[in-house]
Amino acid sequence: MQGMSQSLNFGKSVHDNGWGIFTSLLDYKLSEQGKELIKIDKWYPSSKTCSCCGKVKEELSLSERMYQCECGFICDRDVNAARNIKKQGMLVLE
Repeated sequence: MQGMSQSLNFGKSVHDNGWGIFTSLLDYKLSEQGKELIKIDKWYPSSKTCSCCGKVKEELSLSERMYQCECGFICDRDVNAARNIKKQGMLVLE
């Protein structure tokens, strides 16, 4: 797929298509069960936002695996992002 995306000038669209298919299937399966897929803004800074106090870091490199906030909160960056995504999804439901 990498060669195809480069040679046919598709850019990221070929790679993003898999995610689009996945979310469509997930939405379909959830609706079969009477449930709803909640989407949040794709530009929401879930990794840079402290899930404890809400402060947003200006910079966060990919090599930083632990999220450390000025408020003293320390957490795995992926767990921190997941907590923030859950909070945003809950806000959509309110």
